[in-house]
Amino acid sequence: MKNLQIDLKNALPFINQEEFKNYSKLVVEQDKKLNSKTGKGSEFLGWINLPETISTEIISEINQTADDLRKISDIIVIIGIGGSFIGSKAIIQALSGSFDHLQTNKNPQIIFAGHNLSEDYHSELLEFLKDKQYSIVVISKSGTTTEPAIAFRILRKDLENKYGKIDAQKRIVAITDKFKGALRELANKEGYKTFTIDDNIGGRYSVLSPVGLLPIACAGFDIENLLSGAKLMMVKAQNKNFNQNPIYQYASIRHALYLKNKSTEILASFNPQLYSFSEWWKQLFGESEGKENKGIFPASAIFSTDLHSMGQYIQDGLRNIFETIISVEKTKSNLKIPADTENFDNLNYLSEKNLDFVNKMAELGTISAHVDGNVPNIKITIPELNEYYLGQLIYFFEKSCALSGYLLEINPFDQPGVEKYKNNMFALLKKPGFENI
Repeated sequence: MKNLQIDLKNALPFINQEEFKNYSKLVVEQDKKLNSKTGKGSEFLGWINLPETISTEIISEINQTADDLRKISDIIVIIGIGGSFIGSKAIIQALSGSFDHLQTNKNPQIIFAGHNLSEDYHSELLEFLKDKQYSIVVISKSGTTTEPAIAFRILRKDLENKYGKIDAQKRIVAITDKFKGALRELANKEGYKTFTIDDNIGGRYSVLSPVGLLPIACAGFDIENLLSGAKLMMVKAQNKNFNQNPIYQYASIRHALYLKNKSTEILASFNPQLYSFSEWWKQLFGESEGKENKGIFPASAIFSTDLHSMGQYIQDGLRNIFETIISVEKTKSNLKIPADTENFDNLNYLSEKNLDFVNKMAELGTISAHVDGNVPNIKITIPELNEYYLGQLIYFFEKSCALSGYLLEINPFDQPGVEKYKNNMFALLKKPGFENI
């Protein structure tokens, strides 16, 4: 079976080869810190063995809860922000296809709330839910994070008005702290079904925990296969042979390019259904690495769409960027370009060719053009978009991110800068205790 592959041939010429050889030892040293839990943020390493440590009982419970919600729901609203929603959204969109907003199968539509403070967004959501049977999965460790807490207050009230308090309780599942916090207290009081967010797993590393698995299961996808793919990559990550460990190679080439002043990484794909996956990747790396005035700025693009907007800058702009392309070998569809007797568009040279063939040629042409324009390129290839290979991709990036952080000598598992905007907002809102900020 083919698995995730990494190709560095279009990035290596941009760095010193002798210096890069040193990473075969350097990255192993950083990996030892992760495995021995002696590095920075070691109290947040619960994700590192999660693909094999999550119990079959928890997986079964998640699947049963998802099945129960699907039976009573046209819509399931996932309430969360940051890692509490973007990981599951990434996988659901990738597996649902480009038109994931459409109800295309027997499973409920998954909608997200609590990831913004837009009055119009939440008002429109309430209007949309008026004639729908819906349920809620609320995800928050504390239950007091402003954005999801407000959304949950609004939707919980609507749910109770619609179904009554007793029936509403059956339509609410909380994923929260095991013992403490406002949401845990409310869940215990109201009798909501609950799953636990472990203390040693940070939000952006939580997609393979109940935080991500329950919404993905609610959408009707196979979480066992997702975990199997992640477990395969976890095993590959333990290989100390640099040339056989794609995670070592990716973390190392990123750091080597960063030392050559390549401070912006563009994650690109020619598959629009990977848009939300790119958003998850941006949070993972941005929140993990952006500290102490260090870090690679994570950006993303969907090609060929963005070649008609950002393509000029990528080709000829400031040369502080490098690209990582996620390439998907196989499509789910088989769509050929028809012949046309008039050939008014001069496209008959493409007649009877698969559209994906054209897309792949655009991919190869783009990589060649950007490398010629002094943009280093890293290519990550997966055989197709399914649960198994997405599981590989998730763990690949999680472990790479942790190693990248250690190579930068920062803590990749905290986010002290996020609190600044919150404290300013609380002061402006006159929240008790924040008046003097």
